Amino acid sequence: MNKTKKALTKRFKITKNGKIMRRATGQNHYRSKKTGEAKRKGRKWIPLAKTEAQHLKKWLTK
Repeated sequence: MNKTKKALTKRFKITKNGKIMRRATGQNHYRSKKTGEAKRKGRKWIPLAKTEAQHLKKWLTK
């Protein structure tokens, strides 16, 4: 049994149906040049690709 990787639990979340969600990239700085629409889209959680999710799931669940 592996321990949960705490760094990953801070960056990803698992939905009720088992999907792994991540934050949008490019939202930390240089946002003044982005349009309002791009900033609003950056607030949403994005589902992770299936192959990446399979690798991460074993580290996110106990």
